[in-house]
Amino acid sequence: MTEKISVIICTYNRAKFIDSSLSHLTKQTLDNDQYEIIVVNNNCTDNTRELVEQFIEDHPNYNISQIFESNQGLSFARNRGLKEAAHNLICYIDDDGNAESDYLEKIVRIFSQNPHLVGIGGRVIPIYEDKEPEWYNPFLRMMVTAIDFGDRPFKCRGKKYPAGCSMIYKKTILNQAGGFNNDLKWRADDKYIFHAVSKISDEIYYRPELTVRHHIDSARTTDENFDRLSGLLGSEERLRILGKKRWVYPFKLIEFIFKYIVSIAIAIFYAITGRLIKGQYVIRFRWLALLKFMNIK
Repeated sequence: MTEKISVIICTYNRAKFIDSSLSHLTKQTLDNDQYEIIVVNNNCTDNTRELVEQFIEDHPNYNISQIFESNQGLSFARNRGLKEAAHNLICYIDDDGNAESDYLEKIVRIFSQNPHLVGIGGRVIPIYEDKEPEWYNPFLRMMVTAIDFGDRPFKCRGKKYPAGCSMIYKKTILNQAGGFNNDLKWRADDKYIFHAVSKISDEIYYRPELTVRHHIDSARTTDENFDRLSGLLGSEERLRILGKKRWVYPFKLIEFIFKYIVSIAIAIFYAITGRLIKGQYVIRFRWLALLKFMNIK
């Protein structure tokens, strides 16, 4: 029997994109009785509530609901969506993500043909509001959630795991893993849940045929936001490690220091090849992440 899908959109003050995200989910090739859409409103102060309510009213043939999570933070919102979900396939997609029209149909087919799988993720392609920032390079793909690991499926390992913008797990395995870590409120919870689920089953795969296009507005590529995200990567990785495996911290610190040193070598390469700004931002990213990992203000 084919399983149905619960699509969960966690949102905070993204009224600019939420209508587009929802619209793409109502234009799927999968029959609309095979999935539900849950919008988790995480204390939005803009007009997200009204926009979603109107969207629901305009699409009465779709199972769309809006629920409210008062505890601030992405992990709280994701856990609330998980709790409310009616189906066993849980698909998390960002409030600024546009799913391809066959996205949900392909998810159902993959799990139907591979019942041993517990999780999958796919491509995430940035859509820039302005233009791709000059500093962008493959070493900074996490800054814009650019995910493209090639054209062949493979089992996720190490640093290649489902990104939060397009992340599908079975509800049973998420509950067994204990859900998302509520201490990780802004970053790193997709990495946390990947490792938590992997301890139970490593049947988690990258599937390149799944595509979500991810809006990147101009505010996200500013230096101020770049520095904020760099720091969050370090601080939330610190929380992730200290929350479960304190003894790992010294080894992770060595890894952070090593990556900073490597970033200098990368910067030299970019400088030699006439792309100085790309190298400068790699160093900037690794330095700020290291400082926050060591809890240095």
